[in-house]
Amino acid sequence: MPSKGVKCFAYIAVSGIEIEFSVPKQSVTKRHPDQFTIDHLEVDSKHLRAFKFSGRFSFKVRRDGRQLAEQWVDVNSMTGALENGTMNNMDQTPSIFVEDLIVAYGFYDAGPGIAGLPKQHLCYVTVTKNYEDWMRDVAPPDTDKADRPFHKMVLPSSHDIGMNSLQTAQALLQKSGTGIIKEVLGRSLPSAFEVINKVSDSAINHIAPDIIRALAVTQKDSLDTILKIGARYFEFRPAHCHRQMQKVSPLEDTVYFQHGAIPGMLYKQFLHDIVDFLGHHRDEIVVVQNRWDGVPADCPRASDDELRDILNDVLRDKDLQVGNQDDMMRMSIKDLRNERKRLIITRDVNQVSNYDDLANATLDGSSMLAKLEDMGRKPPKGHPITLLQCQATATNIRDVIVASVLDSDVSTSPLLATKPICDQKILPLLRGQTGRDLTREESVVVILNDFFDGGTADVAVQLCRERIG
Repeated sequence: MPSKGVKCFAYIAVSGIEIEFSVPKQSVTKRHPDQFTIDHLEVDSKHLRAFKFSGRFSFKVRRDGRQLAEQWVDVNSMTGALENGTMNNMDQTPSIFVEDLIVAYGFYDAGPGIAGLPKQHLCYVTVTKNYEDWMRDVAPPDTDKADRPFHKMVLPSSHDIGMNSLQTAQALLQKSGTGIIKEVLGRSLPSAFEVINKVSDSAINHIAPDIIRALAVTQKDSLDTILKIGARYFEFRPAHCHRQMQKVSPLEDTVYFQHGAIPGMLYKQFLHDIVDFLGHHRDEIVVVQNRWDGVPADCPRASDDELRDILNDVLRDKDLQVGNQDDMMRMSIKDLRNERKRLIITRDVNQVSNYDDLANATLDGSSMLAKLEDMGRKPPKGHPITLLQCQATATNIRDVIVASVLDSDVSTSPLLATKPICDQKILPLLRGQTGRDLTREESVVVILNDFFDGGTADVAVQLCRERIG
């Protein structure tokens, strides 16, 4: 009988919680904390009424028997397509705040498995504490832990924070001609250029937003939510929009996050949201690194004067000072708090990372796992920041790009397809001995991930507790 599989990934960091995944006639419940688990369910026609091919997949989160959250989607067992539901596309899956918890989740709408992409739908769910004040809890004021050097911290981070929305890109696409769209997409997603260039002009204008969503959007929560999940480190690439797009742009010619030539969040809004968060959370410290990897020359970099003027405007009348790289490396947690240097801004830091073009071009994370294990055996020394990246870069695989461009819609993303698969392998590795080995050196350690979630935050926070404790 026809059926469609759903792989279910779970992580629980709080006792008394259970996550139940279910389809018609089958369910699995996860209860044990601190375990990354994976299970497989099937929406099978034989479990449905005669001549009915739609079956409901759902997950429910309970605490001590009380239901806290439920999300669902109807799956056609014949075609595998999604029908009605609350998880039909990425925009419908923001993290859920309930009691003192955050439920972070996502759903990947799988096709038939072309180019090695999953042929089963994927659903991941993490349940963790609301970590909006985790630094206060890990290094309480007026304790010896607050006297530890800040460079002993392990910081959770969301990869490409500026690409959590299509709002800016869509505003520019509406007024741009086909030639400009093709050039911008080609420059931003080089491996996609060959395919994009063969798509008809009428089609490219229609599918461009979905291509960007599938290949460039790396986060799906607001910055405020991501901070409350636990992120305390962000890389930002501040530059002006592509000059050809700006000529027809309805937007102000100012500084945005640039993913290649695709614009994302305003730099001013980014800083405003962080400063607002820090104003309400007086013991938290956030590190921002400005860098310009992959930003093309047609997207002029923001000058030092521009960046300073934007920062000064955001900080006006705020009880906050800005620290620098030297402060990050030499000052204690207590001193940074006392001197109100709870926003640290650096640029082009000489960091070290496990990222490798070849190893990260993966659909299952195995090559990344091997790279991290090798790095753990001989941890690098002498770098202010050690960046441990959990996210794969399937957008560097040509066949994946072809499949994604030709089948792009609002619910497919090869980045989302690799997210739970890689997390299930890499996060346990970082939580274990390899993670401990990689946090021994005198360096701020950052654990970075796409579609930032509670599992990533919890691993980093627990490592931080060990490191400064």
